[in-house]
Amino acid sequence: MLVRDVMRKSVITTDPETSIKEAAKVMADNNIGCLVVTKNDNAIGVLTERDIICCLAASQDNEMVSKTVNDAMTKFIISITSTSTIESAVKLLTENKIKKLPVIDEKLVGILTSSDIIAAQPEMIKNVKRLVSRKMLDI
Repeated sequence: MLVRDVMRKSVITTDPETSIKEAAKVMADNNIGCLVVTKNDNAIGVLTERDIICCLAASQDNEMVSKTVNDAMTKFIISITSTSTIESAVKLLTENKIKKLPVIDEKLVGILTSSDIIAAQPEMIKNVKRLVSRKMLDI
């Protein structure tokens, strides 16, 4: 199974100059754990719930009011292509201890989360059963 078979094609993005409060509200309103940060249609970072918590913990009293996404986001993007296998996505997620992968084919085309992979498990198991059944018939 490929990433494109499981990924979410609609990605909610934000600008690096968006306030942390506004970004957190977008995440809460959409029940999501991260935003892909874009500038000129290029993914330049990821803002996760953890990034917001770490920024909050490191801030002084009212300092969070002036913080932007750029202040808190993870600037090093670990991404995957839509033609990669789910197995390679799982390897990237586990090796890097992350839960979300932007899917980039020259430009941002989707996002893959660990929840998406878990939801696809029943279909993956069916495919394995079909393959095993075919091999048994060939024997």
